[in-house]
Amino acid sequence: MRQWLLLAAAIGLEVSATLALRGALDHPALYAWVALGYIGSFAALGLVLRAGMGIGVAYGIWGASGVALTAVLATALFGDPLTVVMGVGIALVIGGVLCVELGAQAAARRQRDGAAS
Repeated sequence: MRQWLLLAAAIGLEVSATLALRGALDHPALYAWVALGYIGSFAALGLVLRAGMGIGVAYGIWGASGVALTAVLATALFGDPLTVVMGVGIALVIGGVLCVELGAQAAARRQRDGAAS
């Protein structure tokens, strides 16, 4: 459970830093949050890896969630376009990450079952 909370924190920090980067164009003081957000996000991602989550799974979920949340929130906050094609792309990215996670879980089960024999 701790891994997932840390991963959620890493995602939240990365998304907020990316959105702050857009906002910093008009409000330069936000560059401080950009730096802190990205540093905090990478630190949290490092803690996720230290807690035992595989890098393929952690980075995949972090990256895909960041892309999807940033696209949706940029539409809401900045009026950026969000087209049907973009929505399909986001769905494909999320589907790909789901495949990586399911594959990692299956590999872990096979490894446990092989070790138990």
